[in-house]
Amino acid sequence: MTIKTDIFHHLALAAFIGLFVLLMLWPTVLMPPVDFPVALRLLITVTPLLLPMRGFLHKQLKPTSWMAYVSLIYFIHGSIEAYASTDGRVYALLETALSLVLFFGAAFYVRGMKKH
Repeated sequence: MTIKTDIFHHLALAAFIGLFVLLMLWPTVLMPPVDFPVALRLLITVTPLLLPMRGFLHKQLKPTSWMAYVSLIYFIHGSIEAYASTDGRVYALLETALSLVLFFGAAFYVRGMKKH
């Protein structure tokens, strides 16, 4: 493992933690939904991010590449939410940015590790 690929993994890890915290705080503290159960919203939004988490934290290539794919779901959600809602636009743009950092960090980590 080179220092460059390690930096990409740390960058992806920081974006993962930021995205996880944002997805936990958004429906509970920042903008609680009025007409939808909070627990169900947390279950729907956070579960896909948790599926490849164990392998991603252990720097395994296949779960890390899946983490990159899963981050695209959050990119789409953040983009649509930023366009549709004016109230939560800041949180949606933050979700979009964090998902992009997670995607590129994980993708470049996998790419760098496959070269070795």
